[in-house]
Amino acid sequence: MKTSIAIIGAGLGGLMLARVLHVHGIASTIFEAEASANARAQGGMLDIHENNGQLALKAAGLFDRFLEIIHPGGQATRVLDKRGRVLYEQPDDGTGGRPEVPRGELRRILLESLPAGTVRWGQKVNTVFPFDGSRHVLTFANGSTVTTDLLVGADGAWSKVRPLLSDAKPAYVGTAFIETYLFNCDTHHKASAEAVGEGSMFALAPGKGIVAHREPGGVLHTYVQLNQSQDWIDSIDRSDRAAVLATVANAFDGWAPPLTALITDGETAPVFRPIHALPVAHKWPRTPGATLLGDAAHLMIPSGEGANLAMLDGAELAKAIAAHPGDVEAALLAYETALFPRSACEAAAAKAVLDACLGGDSPRSLVDFFKSHQP
Repeated sequence: MKTSIAIIGAGLGGLMLARVLHVHGIASTIFEAEASANARAQGGMLDIHENNGQLALKAAGLFDRFLEIIHPGGQATRVLDKRGRVLYEQPDDGTGGRPEVPRGELRRILLESLPAGTVRWGQKVNTVFPFDGSRHVLTFANGSTVTTDLLVGADGAWSKVRPLLSDAKPAYVGTAFIETYLFNCDTHHKASAEAVGEGSMFALAPGKGIVAHREPGGVLHTYVQLNQSQDWIDSIDRSDRAAVLATVANAFDGWAPPLTALITDGETAPVFRPIHALPVAHKWPRTPGATLLGDAAHLMIPSGEGANLAMLDGAELAKAIAAHPGDVEAALLAYETALFPRSACEAAAAKAVLDACLGGDSPRSLVDFFKSHQP
């Protein structure tokens, strides 16, 4: 089968690329390994920024739909010490430029904006190889094959497309996030709910932190942050939820009970996320007929920018393609020339944010960071 533009991955970046191409009258096809749009939960809240994610949504003609799914109060931020004392607090008065939305709802809006059949589900890429100069052949686990004139890797941290362009591989940065959820928090977890407040809460110390976010429907989403080795992560037996949570909570012995309860009272199996990143200044030589976006291009330490950058990448690539009709190479050169310095700047900033959270001066360093970025 022949298709002119093949996008690998139906995450926010790949969907945004397909949507903005569609706005410009250009067809594309997304190949996604998951069986359907509802194959797995889509994670927690995203803060969508004025300078990147919101620009992409405007280019997609979806900004009004985005406004409909904003979670009021979600931008509120507070920093606590390990005793639960509030060191910094910024309420959400509705004027900030980073409103919170559920990731799943944002993905739904993008999916619904595409023509039927744009996303082909259950298409897990097995191999990718160049063909006839600038074209590529994809083979899938189900035995099907596709030849494409333009191949876009929007397939995340462990991209199957990236090795065509770059030898770089994500490396563990020495920090792990452990996620769990508490439900019906204002009734069953009142002390923890009060500690978290209406938006995001950061309770930090050097090398460790308990971060939580209030989500719609009385949900508290906990992200424990620990500077630990990969061996420590691998050594934990995940079969007993309570035992795992107790092991993680041991790192916070002596912390305020409403904070440690965000771990020990977790009502879902904890999910361990060792944080990996590509080199800060990751780039690749111009490779005929192929490029990357989102985490495939610039996997970085989580800082609130990942989804925003992926959507901006998708929108900017689509606009470059539309601006260079019939000249794929000119479009990719224009896109990558802007992409590389933008992503390098954000990756360096993301590292600085993690240092502010878990470095030797934490939590004061994060308080100083927030104050320096206050409008």
